[in-house]
Amino acid sequence: MTALVPLPVVMPLLGAALTLMLARRPNAQRVVSLTVLGAGLLVAAALLVLTSLHGPLVVEVGGWTAPLGIVLVADKFAALMLVVSAAVTLAVLVYSIGQGLADGDEETPLSVYHPTYLVLTAGVTTAFLSGDLFNLYVGFEILLVSSYVLLTLGGTENRIRAGTTYVVVSLLSSIIFLTAIGLVYAATGTLNLAQLAGRLDVLPENLRLMLQGMLLLAFGVKAAIFPLSAWLPDSYPTAPAPVTAVFAGLLTKVGVYAIIRTETLLFPGGRTGGLLLAAALLTMLVGILGAIAQSDIKRLLSFTLVSHIGYMLFGVGLTTVLGLAAAIFYVVHHILIQTTLFLAVGLVERHGGSTVLDRLGGLARVSPLLGVLFLVPALNLAGIPPFSGFLGKTGLLQAGAAQGHPMAWALVAGGLLTSLLTLYAVARVWNLAFWRAPRAEREGGDGGDGLFSGGGRSSVVTLPSLMVTSTAALVVLGVGLTAVAGPLFDLSGAIAGDLLDRVPYVRAVFPGGAP
Repeated sequence: MTALVPLPVVMPLLGAALTLMLARRPNAQRVVSLTVLGAGLLVAAALLVLTSLHGPLVVEVGGWTAPLGIVLVADKFAALMLVVSAAVTLAVLVYSIGQGLADGDEETPLSVYHPTYLVLTAGVTTAFLSGDLFNLYVGFEILLVSSYVLLTLGGTENRIRAGTTYVVVSLLSSIIFLTAIGLVYAATGTLNLAQLAGRLDVLPENLRLMLQGMLLLAFGVKAAIFPLSAWLPDSYPTAPAPVTAVFAGLLTKVGVYAIIRTETLLFPGGRTGGLLLAAALLTMLVGILGAIAQSDIKRLLSFTLVSHIGYMLFGVGLTTVLGLAAAIFYVVHHILIQTTLFLAVGLVERHGGSTVLDRLGGLARVSPLLGVLFLVPALNLAGIPPFSGFLGKTGLLQAGAAQGHPMAWALVAGGLLTSLLTLYAVARVWNLAFWRAPRAEREGGDGGDGLFSGGGRSSVVTLPSLMVTSTAALVVLGVGLTAVAGPLFDLSGAIAGDLLDRVPYVRAVFPGGAP
């Protein structure tokens, strides 16, 4: 069973090498990429089943026993994140292939795109499976290098500028993370997470808080927590639609995953719970206030992305099983829904020639299917019942109310307000881009059916079937979360219990007890 653990890392890396060798054969690149990510989804699903039945699975890389060597650990939390990330990356790949076929690969040149995309996938899976801090750092650096290439595809001025900002901020975060790693090793003599779980407990309180604060700072930048989030709305919207979608849906959640893993395994006891709750409240409110001020749909969704990271921090900061379970449920929900929305906006841009609200109108009339593909995940993001967004937020609000202290109640109120403002933001997009008359009609021109002048187009635009199909598949998955909400919340509760207990993880790595 443990032979499956390294496959989510190894397969994308081998696939990236193969697709690079096939740079002159785009059809072969597509087949390799689809095969690798499809197999990765099957492996991730198998790992989720196995870890649910047998507990964490551990592989000692190169045969070097822990803590001397690198270990890969697949527990229920890592396996769940692998399943969701594999589903999202596969759907986005299909979308990007459809876009490339329709545009002649001008936006996503296949010779560069496929190897880089697979390396990005390997970085994500490395972060999820890492059993030591340095390997987690390696996963983040793989993400940094590959994401910079993807952000700057096409070489336009805006993309280069946004990519430069992204790299500078990410490198700063990496420097903080690497410094924290050095200090942790100096203080404890190890970087193995399972071993650190015991050794950090005996350090002086001030030293522990300093190390915890440095790791939180590094991961907070990657997760786009306020006030460390200003880089995100300026970086993500400039990239091609599939790149923006996978970044928005997945990459910030890698930072959230690292926060959850380190806060529960290395620094239990909720010593920074108040700080996390305050950051959650500010992230929610500042993010959503930024969203309602935007006139571009991509930037609006980027700000909602920042805002809803606050919900996840809310659950982590409560340091209870219910709060952590609701946060994990919400992470799964938000990965799917945010990715779907950015893919839908890519279709909007393709149909209307723009994502600026003043230039759009009448989309629901000329493309009812596109209206559905945007409206369903938008309502889900806003938390309208019975969608999974409503269920996840309800769990978080219940956990906050059960905690009962003033800061928790402030988060309950902030969560409700953020949800209402999210509904206002997406309703505004719906009214202006989909529901009102096309721009030609508003300006007194010919606005009959089939005419769409918002981006200079004068005829109906046929959306590529692969782009529509992949977006529709994620819409169905997002709605399907409601149908499986009970079992998923039960799984999230079991994961939260294991994370707060710490014993299953430590025993899996060191059956005889951590040295």
